[in-house]
Amino acid sequence: MYAGRRARMTAHRQVGRRLDRLHLISQFRYTSAALFVTTALCPAYNIRWHIGFYPTTLLEFAIVATVVIFIVEALPDRSWPQWRTPFTWPAALFILAGLLSIIVAPDRRAAAGLFRAYIVEPIVIFFIASFVIRTWRQALLVVSGLGVAGLLVAIPNILVVLDAVRRHAPDISLNPPVAIFQTANAVALFLVPLIAVAASLFLFDNDRRIRILSGVFLTLAVGATILSFSRGGYLALFVVALGLVVSHPRRRVLVPVALAAAVLVALIPPVRVRIVHEIDLSDPHNSLQGRFQLWRATLRMMRDHPIFGTGLSGFKRSINPYRGDYTENLIYPHNILLNFWTETGILGLVAFIWILVQAFVVPLRGLRRGLPQWRPLHRGVLLAIIGILVHGLVDVPYWKNDLSLEFWVLLALTWAGVRWASQDSSERYTSTVR
Repeated sequence: MYAGRRARMTAHRQVGRRLDRLHLISQFRYTSAALFVTTALCPAYNIRWHIGFYPTTLLEFAIVATVVIFIVEALPDRSWPQWRTPFTWPAALFILAGLLSIIVAPDRRAAAGLFRAYIVEPIVIFFIASFVIRTWRQALLVVSGLGVAGLLVAIPNILVVLDAVRRHAPDISLNPPVAIFQTANAVALFLVPLIAVAASLFLFDNDRRIRILSGVFLTLAVGATILSFSRGGYLALFVVALGLVVSHPRRRVLVPVALAAAVLVALIPPVRVRIVHEIDLSDPHNSLQGRFQLWRATLRMMRDHPIFGTGLSGFKRSINPYRGDYTENLIYPHNILLNFWTETGILGLVAFIWILVQAFVVPLRGLRRGLPQWRPLHRGVLLAIIGILVHGLVDVPYWKNDLSLEFWVLLALTWAGVRWASQDSSERYTSTVR
């Protein structure tokens, strides 16, 4: 009798949890739509205006609108995000480091703007997205938003480069044209993580429609990345591709195909010229020499600012007394560790390393224990993080409006999959025991 009563109570709790989950899915349908729009507008930070003295962007407007819509939908049942996630404490430490960086920054107003756009807003979207996304269909909606953003970046850039080729523009590989961003490297920085996700869906998803759409996206995004002539982008793209084919059951066939494709791309004349410049360290167009000079100057500067760094937006002004043979006029030191150290000090660097550790642990957990439907996404996010790290060896893969939002949305997607999969597994286990 007692066992039967206990089984009935367990069944009622399971039904209650499922009904609550279905209620929350329907409750936040407008927030889900707002997340799609916001992710699709990642490149729209270039559309800027002022509200009085306050500078803002179309992307920030979409983020604020998403937060407002979420609050309106959450108020009736007080369904607020659950703060316990693997990223909560490192995110809190990152926010604290950002606040300290405003204090030490030479221009506190500019620092406050970067703190808002690169730290606070993306992290807020992370907590909303990871709470609202509860089904594979909702996750696909947000992934589709990122895909739209990627196409908004890729297609105009392909067109402008092909137009330059048509007009026989000189030195297209040394000074590649760019459509939306200020530099061609920014195209690869944004697209390579999305290519990792799309390629994983293309290779591993069971839904034919998803594979077709992913294939279309890959064709355009990879083409735009190649035409960006970003050498760091090429390296990150190669590592992502290698990671995908090595993890595929047909790796014996796919690895040679991937290597052959890489060789063929490297033989394209403008691409070959771009790569050759990097092989010859005496070449005046070799970017590694400039990076070495930049990193040496940065390390000299950090001897005087080891704890708090130079503050948000402070690098460009603070580097001047330490230049030596560094002559460029960059706003970051173009190395992922140095970027965070100079901008947010030791505390911010520790926080970001902590975030990166969790960014590997969570999708790996999803691959091992998650629902089969989510696993291509977990693999894609894992490879996206690897691509970000590889490209970050020589560039700035986080400190930009679109890149910071993209980073935290990818983390939200993989955490949502792990979180809800674990609840489903718990329910199935309880049902089996009963």
